[in-house]
Amino acid sequence: MKTLNRLFITVLSIIVLMLVSFEIYAQAQVSNFVTVSGIVKDAKSHEPIAFASISLTGTDIGTVSNSDGEFSLKVGTAQSDGSIEISHLSYVSGKFGISASTGENKVFYLDPHVFMLKEISIIPDDPRSIVMMALGKISKNYSDNPNMMTGFYRETIRQKKDYVSISEALVDIYKAPYTGYQNDQVRIIKGRNGSNVKKADTLMVQLQGGPNVALLIDIVKNLDLSISLNNLDNYAFELTTFVNIDDKPNYVISFRPNILSPEPLYYGKLFISRDNLAITRAEFSLDLQDEEKAARQFVQKKPTGLVFQPTSTSYLVTFNESGGKYYLNYVRIELKFVCDWKKRWFKNTYNIVSEVAITDRREENAVKFPNQDLFRSNMILADKIQSFTDNDFWGDYNIIEPEQSIQNAVKKFTKGLKK
Repeated sequence: MKTLNRLFITVLSIIVLMLVSFEIYAQAQVSNFVTVSGIVKDAKSHEPIAFASISLTGTDIGTVSNSDGEFSLKVGTAQSDGSIEISHLSYVSGKFGISASTGENKVFYLDPHVFMLKEISIIPDDPRSIVMMALGKISKNYSDNPNMMTGFYRETIRQKKDYVSISEALVDIYKAPYTGYQNDQVRIIKGRNGSNVKKADTLMVQLQGGPNVALLIDIVKNLDLSISLNNLDNYAFELTTFVNIDDKPNYVISFRPNILSPEPLYYGKLFISRDNLAITRAEFSLDLQDEEKAARQFVQKKPTGLVFQPTSTSYLVTFNESGGKYYLNYVRIELKFVCDWKKRWFKNTYNIVSEVAITDRREENAVKFPNQDLFRSNMILADKIQSFTDNDFWGDYNIIEPEQSIQNAVKKFTKGLKK
């Protein structure tokens, strides 16, 4: 059985202080655009809505709000008379005119969805049947053609409360068909990174695989590589509730391990459209009851005598519908762990977050990348991209807005480089 063992953490006992920057990016094309930015909030509670999807109406151009609900979307001036759509789980999707949405400190309110379940003629006998039917409809609900996608990827590593590494990249993705056995591919368009080696003076923690790992969280494409949905006997399923996603009713089916496995399984929830049985969203976490077995899923290299203990994991993947097919939209991975030296007074906590938002998609000229351009699963993104220096680095590309803590860390990294 294969699971998410490609999320590797390389823990090195030696810090290499000579930093070499490789600029493997293409310069952004200069173009005119307008920026729609602000914060997405609940219309009743006025609380920020994290990870809402924002898109240019009628296109596949979009982004995702950060954990503070903040976003910015860059739209070509030729499309500035159009509108944007904002959607989120259990909220009524909102449409906002671009011309009225530009400017500072804009707030975009979404109304909570009052769920009304229409009468249906057939309800499967058990939730396992719903999942089985959803898997049987993958070829109908997801693209059987390759797609070219543009995505924004970010990974952060914190030691306790301090950021020790932040890496960001724009990536081209060859998204292989959901039928057949082709693999997805990634290449870097441009990127930047910052690191604070002083904070990591005892251990250096690096994330291997970067955006390649994020693509493995596409549980529909990678039934055997993600949560092992290729064998439904691995899990017990329960229909827990119904929710609306993009104004459409969805089953919420929880799952938990049903067998003892050599590798840990997962707890989580699948969101399945009631209308067409498409998997629209999944939230899950690794079973950490067997700490030693769970730790083996992540560590590829560590010093002798260092105990690595994962304390929590969180995975999120969402899909959006376009033209009757569903496409990957957003992936987020969060891992918290403790490194403890045996027989030494040393213990540190770490938090790694990686996420990718699909900001554009097309089916034209969908071809695989040359081998020399590929970002491979054994690569470390922070080693391949330049440092934080240019405030206008991203140009007219769409990105995920950084949270306040990340913004502060970037300022520190940049300040350190200028000394």
